[in-house]
Amino acid sequence: MTTINILIDDRVRLMSALLAVTSWPEDEQTRKPHGTHAHARGTRRHLLAHDKHPAVLILQALLDRGVPLGDIFGYVMRLSWPGLAGEQPPPWAPPTWPRHLLDFYEKAGLSQWWQDEADVWDRTRRESEKMFNGVELHPFLEPFVGPFDEVLHFAPNVCYPTDREIGLTTEGALYCVTPPRIAWGDNPPWPFDEDPAHVYRAVVMGFGRMLMRRYLGEHPDVLAAAAQKKLPIASQIATTFPTWEEQFLELFCGGLVAIYLEDTVSQQEAQAYVLMEKKARGVEELPGVVSVLRRYLKGRAEGSYATFADYLPYFGSHLRVAKTIASL
Repeated sequence: MTTINILIDDRVRLMSALLAVTSWPEDEQTRKPHGTHAHARGTRRHLLAHDKHPAVLILQALLDRGVPLGDIFGYVMRLSWPGLAGEQPPPWAPPTWPRHLLDFYEKAGLSQWWQDEADVWDRTRRESEKMFNGVELHPFLEPFVGPFDEVLHFAPNVCYPTDREIGLTTEGALYCVTPPRIAWGDNPPWPFDEDPAHVYRAVVMGFGRMLMRRYLGEHPDVLAAAAQKKLPIASQIATTFPTWEEQFLELFCGGLVAIYLEDTVSQQEAQAYVLMEKKARGVEELPGVVSVLRRYLKGRAEGSYATFADYLPYFGSHLRVAKTIASL
């Protein structure tokens, strides 16, 4: 019995399709040229005549203002389907947007389009179910973030965005909206079930970040005390993530992924992930982070620490020692 539910949700598909007729596809290619899924390209062609629809223009304005995709998708996921009614919109969303979204869905013929593409989505679901059969993430995450009751949903996405996963929360649930792994050059992305490491990285990173961010918010005094000492990180990471909390989350989630891959896939996959993070993003600290997190788990098993909050004040100093040893 898996603790991760595979979800094909029309609200996710609606927002993903809406992205297809904003500047997002071009922006992705500017960041890194890559081949996209045939369904994503087909959706873009299907919707180009609707690129001036108010729902599209509103989403484009939100993207231009830098509203995170997780916030945008999360808000829509809290609306009902198919009526898209529900909670008061957040301050950044126009109150008329749900009405425009519903109008876009109907006028663009998305229901029929998804029926025409049903084989694609059915195959995507089957590939994902294969990957998560028997996977239990709660026991892996709880030693770090404490007990949690949320249902974990994996939403495979073969539309947009194609270059990143989206983590979002609703009442009682966490979602990880994840595209397949990008292939080399103009080749189409990999099927979900041909690259387990990509799928597991996405969910461990996504769920781990959301849960640890909440955990830190529940322990503000511990966070404030830990943040008094700078983390021993490369300047590239410090520039990209200026606050102590964001730096810690980046290191923590990366280390968590490496541990999960080593324990459930293979040591080779974990090493490949660590090497890729170093080459592609300049994250040189992951071997030390893995050592530090395993040190915490060992101490927790021996009774030295009851919770991760007990260990957090030592994270930075222990990481500094681990990095020094690794450099010898």
